[in-house]
Amino acid sequence: PEIRDHQLDAIAEAARGAAATPWVMAPMIATVGEAREFAARVRERGLVPGVMVEVPAAALLAEAILGEVDFVSIGTNDLTQYTMAADRMSPQLAALTDPWQPAVLALIARVGHAGQALGKQVGVCGEAAADPLLACVLVGLGVTSLSAAAKAAPAVGVQLGAATLAQCRAAAVAALDATSAAQARTVARAALEKS
Repeated sequence: PEIRDHQLDAIAEAARGAAATPWVMAPMIATVGEAREFAARVRERGLVPGVMVEVPAAALLAEAILGEVDFVSIGTNDLTQYTMAADRMSPQLAALTDPWQPAVLALIARVGHAGQALGKQVGVCGEAAADPLLACVLVGLGVTSLSAAAKAAPAVGVQLGAATLAQCRAAAVAALDATSAAQARTVARAALEKS
């Protein structure tokens, strides 16, 4: 807690006189109480609080957590690893750590719906945000911002620019009904190709 408080103090000091108010996220939040406590510390300093959704517990409690903070960002790499109980650094488990896994998409959908219900921002960072096809599905699930490496932006932008929100939502529904990552990818692509 002391390290966190020093970091928040430094951010608040750096923000003095700035035109924008920094948004600050806490990683690895698992409970509503953790989110509430972090948000209080952030707001005491005049900053905007948010949390990372990286563990299934946070996704399952998304509405209650979003009731405590102003925004969330889904860390898809960690969320996938913890949902599928598979080390993302293990090549032998690569199929399980695919963010197209239906269980992962279901958790993302839960967070996206909570964000829509409460009018709060839901971002995604990680490998999933760099996948042009998955970016469309994420938007269809209620994600409002994507954060990926700069080199991914052109392809993601082209894919999103070519799709309507209705197509993104149809692709999301199709992917959620899939029973495997490969099937989710295939049905999402088919839904986006329909006019």
